[in-house]
Amino acid sequence: MHGLINKSIQSFLCDSFGGAAWQEIAQQSGVAQQLGPDGFEAMQTYDDSLTDAVISAAVAVLKRPRDCLLEDLGTYLISNERLEALRRLLRFGGVSFTDFLYSLDDLQGRSRLAVPELALPELALDEVGPGQFTLTCRGCSFGFGFVLVGVLRALADDYGALAVLEHLGTSADATESVISIEVHDPAFHAGRRFDLAVEVR
Repeated sequence: MHGLINKSIQSFLCDSFGGAAWQEIAQQSGVAQQLGPDGFEAMQTYDDSLTDAVISAAVAVLKRPRDCLLEDLGTYLISNERLEALRRLLRFGGVSFTDFLYSLDDLQGRSRLAVPELALPELALDEVGPGQFTLTCRGCSFGFGFVLVGVLRALADDYGALAVLEHLGTSADATESVISIEVHDPAFHAGRRFDLAVEVR
């Protein structure tokens, strides 16, 4: 797993639950023993089992359901100001939430332009009716489908869309997830400001 993902998980746990909680999670997962007190480095690569150990330890320490914790992680990735670069990468997918959904098939390629070593799961969007979609996530790990639900909910709000999302299930080998998306109103409210150009100070 790329260090950017692991570092984002670490930041989410620290910011949301405090440094003491992260230290306990780091101890239980083996991160503290393997990597030291600073935890993950953003530009390193780690075994997927260590990422899964962190999530499992967080579930045990925080006493929260795994899927809820992962959805909250997805929301954090979009809403936290320190991760504005990720929000910008995703918002370049279209001027509306529906446009963004249609661009998800190309997300792997766009992410590789930004970080060549970052391997995101394959996403396939199917339109099943007016404003109704199913999104299949292939090559998922550690419950990425639930993270994606949190990301999409946060982005719907970011765009100002009224949308309902539901995680429909994961394959037996836990490598494929399906998400239902219903866009009731793509312009329900104003949403957050987004400019194509980055302000230079």
